Amino acid sequence: MSATAPRPGRAGVLLGAGMLLLCSGAEAASTPSYPTRPVRLVVPSSPGGGTDIVGRIVAHRLAEQFGQQVVVDNRAGAGTIIGNDIVAKATPDGYTLLMGLSTLAINPSMFKKLPYEATRDFAPVSLVTTVPNILAVHPTVAATSVQQLIALVRDKPGSLLCGTAGEGTSPHLSAELFRNMARIQWQYVPYKGSGMGIVALLAGEVGAMFPSVPTAAQYVKAGRLRGLGVTTARRAQVLPDVPTIAEAGLPGYEATQWFGVLAPRGTPRAIIDLLHREIVRALAAPDVRARIAAEGGEIVGGTPEQFAAYLESETRKWADVTRAAGIKPQ
Repeated sequence: MSATAPRPGRAGVLLGAGMLLLCSGAEAASTPSYPTRPVRLVVPSSPGGGTDIVGRIVAHRLAEQFGQQVVVDNRAGAGTIIGNDIVAKATPDGYTLLMGLSTLAINPSMFKKLPYEATRDFAPVSLVTTVPNILAVHPTVAATSVQQLIALVRDKPGSLLCGTAGEGTSPHLSAELFRNMARIQWQYVPYKGSGMGIVALLAGEVGAMFPSVPTAAQYVKAGRLRGLGVTTARRAQVLPDVPTIAEAGLPGYEATQWFGVLAPRGTPRAIIDLLHREIVRALAAPDVRARIAAEGGEIVGGTPEQFAAYLESETRKWADVTRAAGIKPQ
């Protein structure tokens, strides 16, 4: 029932492998004149969510390196399917990119029909970062621990509203995995992205949610939300006092959210390689590393081939998780 992401050691290896390409004169010599106009980075969720935060960090740095605008285009809705589909059907010339996230691997298990196939219609460029989600509750919820929350919901099944970033998103599936393992019942309220969901949680419209740490950390630190547990196997450095859900009362629970850049399938390999080199260069910058670490993320990097293999393994993994949880595709 666990969902596992690359360990820190592997992350360093992947970033190191990506750095090798930076030193390849042969690769540099074959690089096309790109980009010669602004690049669009589609974020398939609303502003303010984890995908948006990471996307803007990467876009800002790439714009500086390219000397061209990298415009973030938020296209939220349908559990990220709308934004994903825009990129899948875009001209494969490197000027429309996707800040993809875990839903690319999750959605095949949540929906019977998708307008694209992740492993067929996208060209992975680089896995950027992995981050924990966090079980966060509104301060009015009478639970200060994972065990107390489980007891509260068991006592009143269906009474707690749990917000999600949309059907099939990482926050949704993290919540579904928790619900199944804890054997509880609550009501889901889907939003068009974590940004809108976190606003609803802050307002008390829902009592709980599993947003990414980048989305929720500032509100947990300020006391506007109560963090009961992070979804990963290790605590988040940015919230060291928040235990993992596994250690806080639900042994074996683990789920990780990830973000990475992809292009439409058919994008010339020379452009993919150039994008990869520039993303790895961006991720190696101390200020970028510090900003992502401050948001609770862990730098990954890695080659396009490693990202493709990871996407395939994540797709198989979440298929196993949803099957074990009894989730039926819609």
